[in-house]
Amino acid sequence: MNQPLLPQNVTRIAEEETFRFSCHPAISCFTQCCRQLELALTPYDVLRLKKACGLGSDEFLHRYVIVEQEEYETFPRFYLTMVDDGQESCVFVSPAGCTVYGDRPGACRAYPMGRAAIRQPESEMGKGEGMEEFFVLIQEGHCRGFQEQQVQNATSYAHGQGLSPYNRFNDAVAAILQHEQVRRQKRFSEDRIEQFILALYNLDQFRTMLFAGDLPGTPPLDETTKDRLLDDEELLLHAIDWLRKILFKD
Repeated sequence: MNQPLLPQNVTRIAEEETFRFSCHPAISCFTQCCRQLELALTPYDVLRLKKACGLGSDEFLHRYVIVEQEEYETFPRFYLTMVDDGQESCVFVSPAGCTVYGDRPGACRAYPMGRAAIRQPESEMGKGEGMEEFFVLIQEGHCRGFQEQQVQNATSYAHGQGLSPYNRFNDAVAAILQHEQVRRQKRFSEDRIEQFILALYNLDQFRTMLFAGDLPGTPPLDETTKDRLLDDEELLLHAIDWLRKILFKD
């Protein structure tokens, strides 16, 4: 796997390599990492956050999400809205900490660690498609967590932060974002981009259209399948599979 160039304050670590880190309310920099940031949101982040807020997908996107796409980009990017308080603070941060802590985004859970997952085709993996991953530590000047004594490694830290489902869904979405046709810079019509947003980020509307038979390439659903797809996580997996077929027809 080709290794990307890393910024000066980012260091690659082996999966079982240890480091000292802890974050808690008594630390002097508490919540500083929730300010002056651009927080990209994955589909699973939005799924968890909209449920935590008690909002439908459409309303959550309207209130809390900024969508950006440069001319050269295949797909749009989704960012959490920040408060205009001079510090670009996260909309969910308070003096006591994160108000949606149990459903905070994957990037927040992982900090100060990062995980890169690169989809490998069959020819490189030798046994079907798979994901290769590596981990990094992000050491920013404001962070005092590295002065704490708790010993971590990538595996234990990810487990303690509840990252497993986030990684699972992010890897599933990578089948679209890192598809070979995307790597060859394929561009899609406005209709296809709207379907991308619908399937991955506006799940409630996707479910409504799916159940009504208003999506292309979807046969009528039996009641057992509809009951299963009332679960948002099951629905997101279904939406990822549907979108991949619509975009790439492979």
